[in-house]
Amino acid sequence: MTSRRYRVVDVFTREPYRGNPVAVVIDGDGPGDDAMQRFARWTNLSETTFVLAPTDAAADYRLRIFTPGGELPFAGHPTLGTCHAWLSAGGTPRDAGTIVQQCAVGHVRVRREGAHRLAFEAPQLRRSDPEAALVAQVLAALGADASRLRAAQWLDNGPQWLALRFDSAETVLALEPDHAALKPLAKIGVIGAHPQGAECAFEVRAFAAAIGIAEDPVTGSLNASLAQWLIGAGQAPARYVAAQGTRLGRAGRVYVAQDQNRIWVGGDSVTCVEGSVTL
Repeated sequence: MTSRRYRVVDVFTREPYRGNPVAVVIDGDGPGDDAMQRFARWTNLSETTFVLAPTDAAADYRLRIFTPGGELPFAGHPTLGTCHAWLSAGGTPRDAGTIVQQCAVGHVRVRREGAHRLAFEAPQLRRSDPEAALVAQVLAALGADASRLRAAQWLDNGPQWLALRFDSAETVLALEPDHAALKPLAKIGVIGAHPQGAECAFEVRAFAAAIGIAEDPVTGSLNASLAQWLIGAGQAPARYVAAQGTRLGRAGRVYVAQDQNRIWVGGDSVTCVEGSVTL
């Protein structure tokens, strides 16, 4: 076993312990799949990442992302948190303004947006209509009034989510899900608009009991796919801020921007734990 540089980074916040933490093993080359998965279960965070040497010369580093229940091809807050940790540990990108991450969905570009904020370019989105019977089951498990639902879509940019757009942020915040009932159905992302003039345009929640996470505090991949869906459908402006984590006592803020038909999803990050881990 080897001592490896380690960080815990709080993402989508500038105030420690108000966003979504990710555990980052910076010197990630060496441990096998089982060791990585075991460590991810041990941290018990929604995601744990391992930074490895790239196998593609166009990338700055390679990333593997694990939940307590398995590996993900892509995830948003681990992308931003890992990039923050890699840079703070002395990582130097080939292009000073853009970092290129290699992961299972391919290359993901990350750009700097100020001293604390990074933003990733949303991967290509695949979407489709869900079956009405499944949507009805999910609404029942959420304790939601079906008359409040405005639209539903399968969204897939690596992780797959059943996304539900409700009539308001108030409806989203009032949901009291039965996580055991949701577990065999799908990972669920919900969104509703705040009143015009509010600090944030939307409220988002993510329920992922299917992978061992009852409610995720702030979810980059979900916000990316929601933005691609809703901006494309004319249901969201080209730039907005979404709130997530409110019911969990967090204050996540996700900054979304459309730039030449690309969607960028940004957030601030702060390192909360710095040291080493033996793996």
